[in-house]
Amino acid sequence: MSFSIQGKTAIITGAANGIGLAISKHFVQNGANVMMADIDEEKLESEIRLLSKDFPQAKSFTGDLRQKLCLANLLSATIDEFERVDILINASRQVMPSNSLDPKEDCFEALFQQNVLSNLRLSQIVAKRMIQQKEESIDESSVTGTIVNLSSIASERTHPDLLAYSVSCAALNQMTRSLAVSFAKEGIRVNAIAIGSVQSASLSEVLLDDPELKDSMEKATPLGRIAEAKEVAEVSQFLSSNSSGFMTGQIITVDGGRTLIDPLNTPVH
Repeated sequence: MSFSIQGKTAIITGAANGIGLAISKHFVQNGANVMMADIDEEKLESEIRLLSKDFPQAKSFTGDLRQKLCLANLLSATIDEFERVDILINASRQVMPSNSLDPKEDCFEALFQQNVLSNLRLSQIVAKRMIQQKEESIDESSVTGTIVNLSSIASERTHPDLLAYSVSCAALNQMTRSLAVSFAKEGIRVNAIAIGSVQSASLSEVLLDDPELKDSMEKATPLGRIAEAKEVAEVSQFLSSNSSGFMTGQIITVDGGRTLIDPLNTPVH
């Protein structure tokens, strides 16, 4: 088995910032062709200009992935550029606070659309392309393609102000499991990474406004630190490579042990 993704073609969403950007950089540095997709055109083009100097196989696509036509155009752009797609990393996500008592401020529709539905629709059209490639190929390999979703430990650890985000992450995890079973017969593996304290774009912004939060997060994490985005990128590579060839429908937790701690310090039950 190999961790190699050399020569593979990946679509990576949320690629202009944070974890999505870290995954994109890691993949091109390890020999993959990467179509970086994001709605933030200015930031995406800035990153592409830097990357393409050393890695011409990094390309960009700007658009709102909540729009059905945009999803189709993303896939078409990838095929036009690289002729195939082997890996999909759904790293585009949004975190917004929710007011659970007010339907106008619970952000439920917005986060479900962003974190679940757009990932589902993109996974569906990319999976169809992967199956088509397999049917047209003379390669006898059982591997058709891989899909990795970026989730969160919020799917299981709730917060009163994160109703919509927690529910959307839980839905994404179940979507991962369901697609894994549905796509298994076609040779497509689907897994997810549930992150805890990772230096994402959204977390970096929050920590700027609340420096004391960093200390609190580190104390709540047994390994005593916030992970670098590259650490999630390395897990993404593993799940996209042949080394994880017998893994599908799994939610891999990358949280430094944060979900292992009982928040009640008193040793009673």
